[in-house]
Amino acid sequence: MMEYINTRTLRQKLKSYKRSPLSLVLFALVIVSAIVTVGILLFLIGYIVIKGIPNIRPELFEWNYTTLNVSLLPALINTVIMTFISILIAGPIGVFSAIYLVEYAKRGNKFVNIIRITAETLSGIPSIVYGFFGMLFFVTALGWGMSLLAGAFTLSIMILPLIMRTSEEALKSVPDSYREGSYGLGAGKLRTVFKIVLPSAMPGILAGVILGIGRIVGETAALIYTAGTVAEIPSGKDFLFDSTRTLSVHMYALASEGLYVDQSYATAVVLLLIVILINWFSAFIARKLTKI
Repeated sequence: MMEYINTRTLRQKLKSYKRSPLSLVLFALVIVSAIVTVGILLFLIGYIVIKGIPNIRPELFEWNYTTLNVSLLPALINTVIMTFISILIAGPIGVFSAIYLVEYAKRGNKFVNIIRITAETLSGIPSIVYGFFGMLFFVTALGWGMSLLAGAFTLSIMILPLIMRTSEEALKSVPDSYREGSYGLGAGKLRTVFKIVLPSAMPGILAGVILGIGRIVGETAALIYTAGTVAEIPSGKDFLFDSTRTLSVHMYALASEGLYVDQSYATAVVLLLIVILINWFSAFIARKLTKI
């Protein structure tokens, strides 16, 4: 029965395409584009996995980096620390800015339009430009030097427009009936925003934060000029002002030296695994929040 229905549906589609040849061409282009996109993605993942997995060895996960083990563990820990500090800075600022733009600013406000245009413009600036800005301002002007803090602040500025715009769109997607119902029950503006609107928009906000994390994890150019390339875990009282390297910078350094190309492929596999885990974890949290 199902085969009959599917055959009948296919025949109906073919008849409609015969009546409109342009629709058939567009449909074919969509299918070809999807196949090419998936094929390129699978090729990249397969190439990295095939090149990298045979080179993953226990010495790559030793605590201290040397020219003999080329350990990626310090870079992995630095990546986690850098991501945490950057999100801690950019996350609240981006979300609260979006709340102001959507919930408190008057519609049609010219100042709001300027902020949105500026955020969209900043999203398109190359990362190396952020790196030069961080080097001139945080490293030189403020005297922080090549440090973990300089890199984290540079990355937070880089991902701030992304978090702000995605949070804004998530807040806009919340129906106005939610707000009206809350006001009708006697709740104030602030309570409505934080108890009704914000939880409803949380999956979209979380998606923006995860995109920001993905950009931090894969960033190289901005960190070379701000955080440096020292393959050590920051320690001591002033660890925030120690020079560090993240996984992406570590992979770039190994590949550019030309002596540890195999280890750079192994680092790429670890980096790919981290990105997959981040996406899985974000989807899991989004499903949980949607059920709530």
